Amino acid sequence: MKLPDSRLPQPTAGEAPPPLRLLLLGCGTARALVAHQRQAAPQLARLLQLPLQALTAPSHPQRSLAALAANPGSLLAPLGRDPGLALPGGGTWAEALGAWRQPCVLLLPAPQLASGQAAATTALLRQERVPLLGLIQWGGPWCSRARVRDGLPWLGWLADGETDAALAATLLARWRLVAEA
Repeated sequence: MKLPDSRLPQPTAGEAPPPLRLLLLGCGTARALVAHQRQAAPQLARLLQLPLQALTAPSHPQRSLAALAANPGSLLAPLGRDPGLALPGGGTWAEALGAWRQPCVLLLPAPQLASGQAAATTALLRQERVPLLGLIQWGGPWCSRARVRDGLPWLGWLADGETDAALAATLLARWRLVAEA
């Protein structure tokens, strides 16, 4: 069965860019993901000037992604499930995100950087052809040398109460590249 292609229409000269419908991903247990996203998602939404929206059916990627595609505006929606975790009905969110070509960012709490989760989740998303705009570190000290050394597509760093205009500019620049592809 061929899934719908949710790529947004491309703007013509003088037209506004398509709306930014962005999913915020994480890896790990649902409880840990929800806790981190509850803190980080509102801050990222404010930084990007996007409304925050809950997914309509987190256990059903096709329904959730169809609802996102039908939404006429820009938004940020946190996914409180690991995209690589098998779903009760089969498949994974990563497979659905790739099939729908749904742009995403991956949020990683600083303690996860001591493991291979960032690289493993990035590899999974690339394998499934998910338009991953990049990774965002949540909390902890930002070490740009270490982030360059790991070779992953980092967007930047967020911490509770801190804002980073460079993070927003980089994320939006990568979004424009995806939208133009």
